[in-house]
Amino acid sequence: MSKYNELVKKLKEIFQIDRPELDFGIYRILNARADEINDYLDNKLKAKIQSALADAGNANKSELEHQLQLTIKAATDAGVDPADSPKVQELKKQLAAMASGANEHENAVFSHLLTFFSRYYDNGDFISKRRYKGNTYAIPYSGEEVMLHWANKDQYYIKSGENFANYSFKLEDGRKVSFKLLAADTAKDNRKDNELDRCFVLIEPHVRTKIDEEGDEYEQEYKPVEVVKNSSVVDGKLVETEELVIHFEYKAMKKGTKQDALVQSAISTILADKTVQQHWVDLAKRAPTEKNPSRTELERHLTTYTQRNTADYFIHKDLGGFLTNELDFYIKNEVMNLDNVQNAEVFANVEKQLRMIQCLRAVALELITFLAQIENFQKKLWTKKKFVVGHEYLVSLSNLSDSLYDKIRTNKGQHDEWVELYAVNKIPGYSFPFTKDFLYKNNGMILDTKYFDPSFKEVFLTELTNVDDNLDGLLINSDNYQAINFLEGRYKDSIDCLYIDPPYNTAASEILYKNEYKHSSWNSLMYERISKSYNLLKISAINFTAIDHAELYNLGKIKDEIYGEQNRIAVVTVQHNPKGRNQAKFFSENTEYMLVYAKDFNAANFNSVAIDEDVLLTFTEQDNIGRYRWENFIRARTSWSRANRPNNWYPLYVSSDLKSISVDYVDGYIEVYPTTKQGDFSWKNIKESFVELNKDNYFKAVNENGEIKIYHKYREQQVFKNLWIDKKYQSEFNGTNLLKNILGQSLFDYPKSLYAVQDAIKMSTPHNGIVLDYFAGSGTTSHAVINLNNSDNLCMKFINVEMGTHFNTVVIPRLKKIGYSNLWKQCKPIGKPQKMTIKYLKLESYEDALNNIQLRSYSLHQDIFDILVEDVKSEFALKYIFENELFYSLLNTDNFKKPFNYEMDIATDSAGATERKNIDLVETFNYLIGLHVKSIESDIARGYVRIEGTLPTGERTLILWRDCDKIGYEELNKYANRFDLYAKENTFDVIYINGDHNLPTAFTVDEEDGEIVRSLKIRQIEPEFLNLMFAEEV
Repeated sequence: MSKYNELVKKLKEIFQIDRPELDFGIYRILNARADEINDYLDNKLKAKIQSALADAGNANKSELEHQLQLTIKAATDAGVDPADSPKVQELKKQLAAMASGANEHENAVFSHLLTFFSRYYDNGDFISKRRYKGNTYAIPYSGEEVMLHWANKDQYYIKSGENFANYSFKLEDGRKVSFKLLAADTAKDNRKDNELDRCFVLIEPHVRTKIDEEGDEYEQEYKPVEVVKNSSVVDGKLVETEELVIHFEYKAMKKGTKQDALVQSAISTILADKTVQQHWVDLAKRAPTEKNPSRTELERHLTTYTQRNTADYFIHKDLGGFLTNELDFYIKNEVMNLDNVQNAEVFANVEKQLRMIQCLRAVALELITFLAQIENFQKKLWTKKKFVVGHEYLVSLSNLSDSLYDKIRTNKGQHDEWVELYAVNKIPGYSFPFTKDFLYKNNGMILDTKYFDPSFKEVFLTELTNVDDNLDGLLINSDNYQAINFLEGRYKDSIDCLYIDPPYNTAASEILYKNEYKHSSWNSLMYERISKSYNLLKISAINFTAIDHAELYNLGKIKDEIYGEQNRIAVVTVQHNPKGRNQAKFFSENTEYMLVYAKDFNAANFNSVAIDEDVLLTFTEQDNIGRYRWENFIRARTSWSRANRPNNWYPLYVSSDLKSISVDYVDGYIEVYPTTKQGDFSWKNIKESFVELNKDNYFKAVNENGEIKIYHKYREQQVFKNLWIDKKYQSEFNGTNLLKNILGQSLFDYPKSLYAVQDAIKMSTPHNGIVLDYFAGSGTTSHAVINLNNSDNLCMKFINVEMGTHFNTVVIPRLKKIGYSNLWKQCKPIGKPQKMTIKYLKLESYEDALNNIQLRSYSLHQDIFDILVEDVKSEFALKYIFENELFYSLLNTDNFKKPFNYEMDIATDSAGATERKNIDLVETFNYLIGLHVKSIESDIARGYVRIEGTLPTGERTLILWRDCDKIGYEELNKYANRFDLYAKENTFDVIYINGDHNLPTAFTVDEEDGEIVRSLKIRQIEPEFLNLMFAEEV
């Protein structure tokens, strides 16, 4: 294969147009532009190189020919035969070499381009390894004392979701097939694999030793193919369904192992399985392509699954800048080789290569421009704010008005869920439809608005005053980077406590990573999310990050870089598994850690609370402020003697009934000094402080054996230790078993101890603070906040983010259950209700954004395109091939005229199956502008949603969304007073309206001094929406 053909093959791989059978994500977009890209690579690229070399060569040739003519003339004039002149001979030799050198230079350009682009490209990604020369690398360094660097530091890690690890699809008969990734067996897969390639491999049948709830070992068998039975309540009846589960592992294989070969091997094994042959034959149905006419349905999905998981791990933040800098290094150090430039022969060789170098640089920059355009296209999709696909509410019945009970009584979907969650059909007084009396008596049940029509939610929201203030929490189903990005407008500088429990990157909780980039992938994952969430924190906020030994040191350096080492509070050791693990070769790991950082060490403080049970039990009293105990007001220590603390020695005067205490003399009161049998000491406070504290029964006087003693309230507090070894922190009993008691089965691996999270929040968060967790997992953080609010009479709020399918199968069911009862045993409620109103929403994903790109054909403007000169066409292809597609198809503001009908294709499963769904523009815009929502009035049938709230700037704001077909120019003017657009009192600072309008921006108001003119700051929603959604990252 010629160097040119090698180059084109590699470039087609880099441009990702070598897999036409893949119709998802960026492959779909690039395959749609394959004709333009192929034309450039197959035809224009070679012609461009030849033309550039020819132009440079012709210029050099003309110069040499001119020199030759002058030299011949000079020789002739001197009476010398030009044929005998050494200089003439040399010039003729150079001209002859120039003809043969053109091909050499051409091949050299092809070879250097192939070498340069190959060294950074790795199966769908450009790895930011900065080369100095050959295999020597250069690390950007700015003079720090200590710095952490990793291979992917300039890149976004995009495979953070469970959807990449597991993949499900449905057959034509509706039955579900799932590919599931089995965690590596730590007993067998703890070897180093730096010299191996990790691939997706169908597991072999095997047995693993596991630990049960009591800590005892048992053996569990694993098969590559198995049928799992699932059950659910439908129409009040228990319905069982079957799911075919095919197990894979991400396994270290011999270097050079091909994933495609492993796919074919897996297909043969699966289709040969007896169960598959008897009951799942649809997997063998043909799904042909032009290149693979015998492809089966199984192969179609398995190819997509493995391709998703073995490529495209990263998006570069500035690929153009990175490759341009690297190109300059490459040319200087590996083409020109200036190390020996003082050598005359080397210098002459550099001179000869200049035209090749000029051509190489020009063509390489063109290719870099093309590649940067593709990467920037993906970057814009990744960093753009995402749409709210839908939002619903979880609400305690006790928080709903009687006006909604008639609809609740007869709702079949809600009834079936309550049967499944709470077994309401076994509660005395049950009937369906429910009676109002039954609902009143069981008003701890949690209602999910997803079961009700939009009019129900409209009434609920209209009746909910101070909407955001009355929400207890927010759940977001999304990739955590996208969720943090989405929250920026609303929650910047607002979070009081950040608690996260990221994947530990051990064999049991390993992230997907590209071969040889396990730790750098994890670093990129964590760095981007921790740095992104930093701006959400208040100056006084505290961050807890749970981790074990595997990534402890990397995490510490990442947090030092983002928070500053000076803001590191502590590393807390938590004994979560006292028994340890029997398989350990050296130490049995029975602890993990919490890295605790403040955003600003000087501004942060811990609360005055106690978390150790023995300390907490000493605080036996409680008032409206919290727990306390009575302590003697005398500080009976030598250092607090009367002589040492004279300002703390003064009399107190106590009434004879002991109900009044004063620092001022009162006739008939008993005089009391801080004196004991051991001598004269001091009161704990000086006189002025005593006066300030002497209210709300802070002090009390007690007659003990004829002696008056003064006591004060000592509020709940303790000095916290950085070693947590209490039994309540054991994850087995207060994580795994606790969750199983709530949900009835083990649906989540390795949940945190509820009390470890609860104590972290309790010590760090104000009574009305906001707690953020963007690795929500099983929902332990939200559970902890709800518990604290109800047990300690607090009003904290939580924001939890989770992408995995267990958002719907674990997190939401868990909250519905603990709202109904704070305690559960063997899936039965044994506690009391906990009131809650929680909003949960789903965000558009990165893949949703990719799937909704609608590429327009150039044929629409072919007449204009045809008259462009070739250079302009090439410029367009290189720089603007994707330029307008992003905004055109992802935010078509023309559709804002009917905002309640805005639709997109949204993925409904991990196989990429989509449904056309309404997008919630109203909710999306609220977050984009950072609105603190006060009230929502919604009547979609009549064509409007009216929202009041406050912007982060403090401006009082009104947002009016309308269906412009129902509320046009005239109707809007008629509605103006109805919507309080021209309110005489409490005038809005800002009014947002969608669609065109002719509303006046000034109006008159009658005041005592006569009429005055007020102006309205009316803003159109569409441009604001567009600017905020696609705002560039700072």
